[in-house]
Amino acid sequence: MKRILSLIAIIALTATIVACSSGVKLNDVPVENRAPVAIAPGGTGNASGVAGRDVAPVLIGATDPSLAGPAGAARVIYFDYDSFVIKPEAQGTVEAHARFLSANKARKLVIEGSTDERGGREYNLALGQKRAEAVRRALGLLGATDAQVEAVSFGEEKPVATGIDEDSFAKNRRAEFNYR
Repeated sequence: MKRILSLIAIIALTATIVACSSGVKLNDVPVENRAPVAIAPGGTGNASGVAGRDVAPVLIGATDPSLAGPAGAARVIYFDYDSFVIKPEAQGTVEAHARFLSANKARKLVIEGSTDERGGREYNLALGQKRAEAVRRALGLLGATDAQVEAVSFGEEKPVATGIDEDSFAKNRRAEFNYR
């Protein structure tokens, strides 16, 4: 009788794990639930990128200010080469978006992961997805719901800089926050 109960428990546990699994393998994304991080003037928490200024986003053609997401928060975070680890300097940006989503449960966010042009197409699509998923998981740990956030990858298909130097590559290794 004990063997049958053990077998049933193992089958139920396996079914639960399989049902909750995702097709995207994140290789244990190192995301941790931390207290807010202070951002130095001109860092990623400053929408204008100018030291000492806190400028709200400009909404062209929009009638609802909440369409832009949290005021003063960056819309892009950047990653190191061949990495999907969220940098400490981007933590404040992620936290601002999580607070906004927690306060606005009806809002939806798409995280668009991108890479530079180095690497094959399939590899870059997978890396862009890992970057977007890392941000999605961090938002979830900070209070956003799964129904609010979608992670997609564009790989190398949507570059913002077209040069073949390190500065251009660094600008393309990113995750963008786009509210719908």
